[in-house]
Amino acid sequence: MTVEDDEPGGRGQLPRSLIVTVYGLYAREVGGWLSVASIIKLLARCGVDAPAVRSAVSRLKKRGLLVAAKQAGVAGYGLSDEAHRILREGDQRIFERRRAVEGDGWLLAVFSVPEAERDRRHRLRSRLSWLGFGMVASGVWIAPAHLLDHTRDSLEHSGLAAYVNLFHADHLGFTDIADQVQNWWDLPRLHRLYDEFLDRHGPVLDGYRDRTEIDPATAFCDLVGALTDWRRLPYADPGLPTEVLPADWNGLRAADTFFELNDRLAEPAHDYAAGILRP
Repeated sequence: MTVEDDEPGGRGQLPRSLIVTVYGLYAREVGGWLSVASIIKLLARCGVDAPAVRSAVSRLKKRGLLVAAKQAGVAGYGLSDEAHRILREGDQRIFERRRAVEGDGWLLAVFSVPEAERDRRHRLRSRLSWLGFGMVASGVWIAPAHLLDHTRDSLEHSGLAAYVNLFHADHLGFTDIADQVQNWWDLPRLHRLYDEFLDRHGPVLDGYRDRTEIDPATAFCDLVGALTDWRRLPYADPGLPTEVLPADWNGLRAADTFFELNDRLAEPAHDYAAGILRP
């Protein structure tokens, strides 16, 4: 449910990120098409005005994620085939709490790209980074072993598989693996991103814990905001084993916060969206 150059979450959520979230949550169950009027009405609840929605939709259309189409004479946009694929991939990555244990081993991606194809080398590095790999050396990247299927599918789809060999490996020495993980991934940045998520959505969750009734419209806006902020984090953090993470690692608490919010808000938020999307 996310796209490779999607913006990080945070207080500066862009309208197109919110629209991707809305399509991912609600459009597919109604055939993948939403009217422009319904998108504007849904996003207005989250403080996004109509011109910003129209501009964001236009950008998503130019990127090939949305396709302009009318239904019963009503203007709207449907998901492209590529958007459907991206959303299916995101469903697995974002909503599955997959975390490795050290005994699972590691996935190594070893690649070599001819100098004449430097653009493909850049694409490959960007793709591996997006998938959650850390860099051991310029042509050797590493990730938890459970990312094998996701990695294979992504590299084949992007036409980059011919440049890569994948290996399942164990760390046998000589340095401490936890020390190396800090070199291979930017853990301080990840920690900051998790802190930002907790600062914004932790108080929201606390508020719902004290409520006996939930307003569907408010639930919709709070869930869309939380998911928009959350959905890139499972890509930045590939589910590293807790054994190799710092003792004060806040990623687990951030995940608990998101999934509890989702559990509490998914049904009333869906009811609100369905009421607007229903013909």
